[in-house]
Amino acid sequence: MSIRVMLVDDHLIVLRGLKFFLNTQTDINVVGEVENGKVALEKIEDLQPDVILMDLMMPVMDGVEATKEILKRYPESKIVVLTSYSDQDHVIPALQAGAAGYQLKDVDPDELVKAIRTAHQGEKLLHPKATSLLLSEMSHDQKKKEAAATATFTLTKREKDVLYQITLGKSNKEISAALYITEKTVKTHVSNLLSKLEVHDRTQAAIYAMKHDMFAEKA
Repeated sequence: MSIRVMLVDDHLIVLRGLKFFLNTQTDINVVGEVENGKVALEKIEDLQPDVILMDLMMPVMDGVEATKEILKRYPESKIVVLTSYSDQDHVIPALQAGAAGYQLKDVDPDELVKAIRTAHQGEKLLHPKATSLLLSEMSHDQKKKEAAATATFTLTKREKDVLYQITLGKSNKEISAALYITEKTVKTHVSNLLSKLEVHDRTQAAIYAMKHDMFAEKA
């Protein structure tokens, strides 16, 4: 059985070129070409593509938004992004939206066919530049998590006590009374813990504490 492919791109010459090339493949059948994500959403039920080849920058509805909406309505869809953009602002949102592949328009034609076949099989195939950016983003996220863990670890016991009181919504005066320390000392602890957690105010500190389950045992 051939792989049913829908092309989504706002450039007619790109659509025609892709259709001509892909239809030379014995296992691929281009079932439709549309000019933006909105039309893709309208046509997908009738065309029932196995794989959608999606441009990113289009009028009316761009590729990232279209990918989100299509996968929300048709979660079994396989979407391969085909674009000219290889920067972080385009790659990461597309992959987060659920794209099953990310290829650049200067890709070798055989690699594009491979990406379509790979997506159809339920696997991902990314352009090397997209892979590099994804790994970089994952590394950045890991470093942020490690930094958060380190910041939590470096809080003194008293700073943790003050932070717990902050999560309860208490003022400096109330914290002073609860911990039997002066308000001035409370202010010093608050200032120190904000700096260590790299947050700007008490609300952010409280959110940080709850997000990292710092006081789960006290709940």
